[in-house]
Amino acid sequence: MGLKHLGFIDLPDHSGQGGFDHAATDRGRALLYVAHAANDAVDVIDTRSGTYLRSVTGLKGVAGVLVDEPANQVFTSNRGENTVGIFSSDPADPVVKVPVGVRPNGLAYDPDRGILICANVGDPNAAAAPGVTLVDVARRAPLAAVPMPGRTRWCVHDPERHVFFVNIAEPPAIVVVDPELPEFIGGHLPIAARGPHGLDLDGPRSRLYCACDEGRVLALDARSGRMLGSLELSGPPDVVFLDHALSHLYIAVGDPGTIDVIDVAAWSRLESVPTEPGAHTIAFDGDAHRVYAFLPRTHRASVFLDSA
Repeated sequence: MGLKHLGFIDLPDHSGQGGFDHAATDRGRALLYVAHAANDAVDVIDTRSGTYLRSVTGLKGVAGVLVDEPANQVFTSNRGENTVGIFSSDPADPVVKVPVGVRPNGLAYDPDRGILICANVGDPNAAAAPGVTLVDVARRAPLAAVPMPGRTRWCVHDPERHVFFVNIAEPPAIVVVDPELPEFIGGHLPIAARGPHGLDLDGPRSRLYCACDEGRVLALDARSGRMLGSLELSGPPDVVFLDHALSHLYIAVGDPGTIDVIDVAAWSRLESVPTEPGAHTIAFDGDAHRVYAFLPRTHRASVFLDSA
């Protein structure tokens, strides 16, 4: 029971500083995209064969990746050039870049409205405040820039309410962004832990799962923000993904290098599976119940199957 290790997928060597960042799967096309920040590229993996296919290059400081499967669109946040990239699974298609705010990171997408939100970290040394940029994907153009009360982290979209949730590191909060409101801000949910970081939405339970830098994961009511539970993790977390079918939440912890598995139904930590020191990012394939941990020291992906 639990996460079973299946093997490794070799990826290109690092050509610069850094390692890997956010990743996303295209389940229908059996593709996995991971931001290879050290190479200013997105590496593409064939999940059926478990092999590296190619890299999409020229994405300076790439930090985030998000997939819109029905429309065959991949979005990237390119922190080193203040753009988001948009491309398809076809290697012949070019990357279209849209200017956004300073040091973009988190991404979420509303496919009904065709709006991409990009959470921009900002830069205090350049007097550039954090904020979010709303992008009209069809027009390949920014719609609006919305200031945030502090440094942004990851964000998610609620398809039922048509709002976005954006993690704010300090002061710790989740900001609700509603594109239908005149000022775009639909509320603030205070967070009772330092450094909200990874974030995912459990629609059927109307919960948000927020992994925080102080080494805890919180369960919150998605409407009221009321805290429903808190669990200690094996260290400071980063990326989180929810397996809705298994009710398992996977949390990447770079130090010491684990994947913490949370049973959200019983609200308990099931296990902490070793990965590699510095492995702070994962990907998740809900159809196959596979979790991919990206290992910066050995530049490869470690593949796990949840056999619950």
